[in-house]
Amino acid sequence: MGMAADSEFHVLAVDDSIIDRKLIERLLKTSSYQVTTVDSGSKALEFLGLHEDDRIHQNTPSVSPNNHQWRLQEVEVNLVITDYCMPGMTGYDLLKKIKESSSLKNIPVVIMSSENVPSRISRCLEEGAEEFFLKPVRLSDLSKLRPHMLKTKSKDHCKEQVDEKTAFPSPKQEGKEEQQQSNNNKRKAMEEGVSPERTRPRPNGITSVV
Repeated sequence: MGMAADSEFHVLAVDDSIIDRKLIERLLKTSSYQVTTVDSGSKALEFLGLHEDDRIHQNTPSVSPNNHQWRLQEVEVNLVITDYCMPGMTGYDLLKKIKESSSLKNIPVVIMSSENVPSRISRCLEEGAEEFFLKPVRLSDLSKLRPHMLKTKSKDHCKEQVDEKTAFPSPKQEGKEEQQQSNNNKRKAMEEGVSPERTRPRPNGITSVV
């Protein structure tokens, strides 16, 4: 697993070929990205924490020792770039699992392949892939990644702001809520202090309505 520090964006690269993995890692680092590389789709899911989430509901051990070490790092992944043809879980399978996960679906996914198959490309794009690169991947291809990551970062930032406003209302909002509550209490007190018929007895026993 390769890591590069002091980068704004973190990319998870998935490829079963060590040669292709080293190539994409070098290109990503040249583009000033932080990079983590894994050699299979299942390891990518472990790194993203998807297996951990799934196993919680099954009351079984959640993480392997390696996965536990990864999760302790709590590294945010801003984009996943994966090879299409891999043994076991293909890049397409990985894409589907990410997009089906409520916690991961907003992470941009890019597919790479050495085979130019139009139906395969269309299927991946329809499933939610942001890009489909033909190998060998070039530095110019990676220039297309940043807009996708910026878009996701912007969404996350807006969500955080909304969450903060919900959790910590501004003094102005709190003042409005207190004033509204005070008005409600006064109205309730007035209603409770006056009977529906507004009657009072007279000395001669005759009741008059005021």
